[in-house]
Amino acid sequence: MTDDPRLAPLTASLPPTVPFVGPETQERARGRPFRARIGANENVFGPSPRAIAAMAGAAGDIWKYGDPENHDLKQALSASHGVPVANIVVGEGIDGLLGYLVRMMIGAGDAVVTSDGAYPTFNYHVAGFGGVLHKVPFRDDREDPPAVLARARETGARLIYLSNPDNPMGTWHDAGTIAAMIAGVPDGALLVLDEAYVEFAPDGVAPPMSPDEARVIRFRTFSKAYGMAGARVGYGIGPAPLIAAFDRIRNHFGMNRAAQAGALAALADGDWLDQTRANVAAARARIAAIAANNGLACLPSGTNFVAVDCGQGGEFARALLAELTAADIFVRMPFHAPGDRCIRIGCGTMAEMDVLAAALPGALARARAR
Repeated sequence: MTDDPRLAPLTASLPPTVPFVGPETQERARGRPFRARIGANENVFGPSPRAIAAMAGAAGDIWKYGDPENHDLKQALSASHGVPVANIVVGEGIDGLLGYLVRMMIGAGDAVVTSDGAYPTFNYHVAGFGGVLHKVPFRDDREDPPAVLARARETGARLIYLSNPDNPMGTWHDAGTIAAMIAGVPDGALLVLDEAYVEFAPDGVAPPMSPDEARVIRFRTFSKAYGMAGARVGYGIGPAPLIAAFDRIRNHFGMNRAAQAGALAALADGDWLDQTRANVAAARARIAAIAANNGLACLPSGTNFVAVDCGQGGEFARALLAELTAADIFVRMPFHAPGDRCIRIGCGTMAEMDVLAAALPGALARARAR
């Protein structure tokens, strides 16, 4: 197919890219649904009943645009985190906010540093605005903050991306390591600290909030622990001048009115969040047991998924992934070596874990026979 000649030169130079192929796309191609949907890092335990009721109650007013200031949700987030409203931006999930941030900060040719194998949607945005990515290898299945900072100093990077806990490996650094990284950010750079999974992490992973620290913006979401991935609600906490700059380029009416109501109700339901954490911890333990029963090992996880080490290289892991897909189990795997020796299994219901337990031995045997 020939490109439309009216495309801007940068757009015309980019390949068509989908960072993650959705399970629905795979189901359509396969002609049948998955029995266990445990590959997209979704929270299968769902949102708080209060959030569901709030979203249902807002449906009658869906003819109205959502509040472009996200006033009520920002007030609640301010109280929850103990930071001023001026330090909070709300947007269409972390993915949407990452796109806005890159648009704000990156011009053609500007350097950006990330880890090789880290969250690909960030890279997608950088490419889309003409930035130049510089990547640092993982070390011991974790992102390597000293190496990331060193590369940022070498390249004069304007943005530095790190997730904690990490996607796709599920590993994490403690708060002291992250605080030291923030302190080491070079002048003129900004650390993009993606904390999408922080509610699942052990104590001591997130450093205290210092919203006026100019060297970092922290992103969080209602997609994971709060079970609202389809609602697309994320938020950032950072220095007030940077947060104010989002108003120059964001889609002011991009937030769904019902999603705003649901997020506000979800934030107020601490009991449901605690129950979700318990469910995820139980599912992580079940995945570890299933893996051990099949001679496989798991990486420590501070998220709602587990990276299972298949014990061989990426070719074998991809074969196992294909066999699990053929058995109607949706999982994914890291894209880059050496992480691609793993498959990534999401924390599902116990019924989904039973499906995995029944299918994995046969899938392994078929993958080994390839």
